[in-house]
Amino acid sequence: MSNFSRMPRYDIRNDGIGPYAVFYCEACQREFRSQPDVVGTVAQDLGKEMASGLLKKVPLFGNAVANSVLGEDPRYSYKMTPQQLEKAWGQVQVQFRECPTCLRIVCLSDFDTRSGFCNEDSPRTNEISEARAEQAGAAIKGFASAFGLDEVMKNVQSAARTAQSAASQAARCPKDGVLAAPGTKFCPECGTPMVQPEIAKCSKCGQPTMGAKFCPNCGAPAAAASQPGICPNCGKDAGAAKFCPDCGTKIG
Repeated sequence: MSNFSRMPRYDIRNDGIGPYAVFYCEACQREFRSQPDVVGTVAQDLGKEMASGLLKKVPLFGNAVANSVLGEDPRYSYKMTPQQLEKAWGQVQVQFRECPTCLRIVCLSDFDTRSGFCNEDSPRTNEISEARAEQAGAAIKGFASAFGLDEVMKNVQSAARTAQSAASQAARCPKDGVLAAPGTKFCPECGTPMVQPEIAKCSKCGQPTMGAKFCPNCGAPAAAASQPGICPNCGKDAGAAKFCPDCGTKIG
């Protein structure tokens, strides 16, 4: 169990069976509720009824005396003693961790247990972001499949890859990003000299591969597809990155 320097932010609520505490994650504000002391509430209520019965012969004072003896009715109370609050915190603190860097107390969803830091301060931030992106992608695919949209998704993805491939083979204006046919020397919008695309060529016949894995001229494997760190879609050198910085295609 992690050690905590303090309690996170909390509220005290009551649904008619006694007060309980609600503790909040300091990253996502998710709520974690303790359990009200139902047994204590019932016992105190019974005790108050008994006291009122014994003192019913005292006109107008029976309930008043019972309240003074047994205290505030827990069914309507929004107060907790420090001991009750500590007990409530003990019920839910297993759901929290304290980040040693930012000192926020966050829920397990916002804490990287492998590194011992919250997700924002974890040295594995990029890895966590990539994992979340993959999970989101899988969820979208599952949703599309459930509603019969998987074929539509495939067509959209195919169109996106075609557009990315076409963009990688076009001349680009470094100032405003306008794309034009390869060989265009000046931007048709602002006149800035265009940056020409790097055309991947077949290592066997020297013809442009147009981003394909196999040369469309001789069928030999494209050099870009056989080199580690080279994007198989657009031929850009991605270095050690897992995704192409130019078109976003997954490497390897």
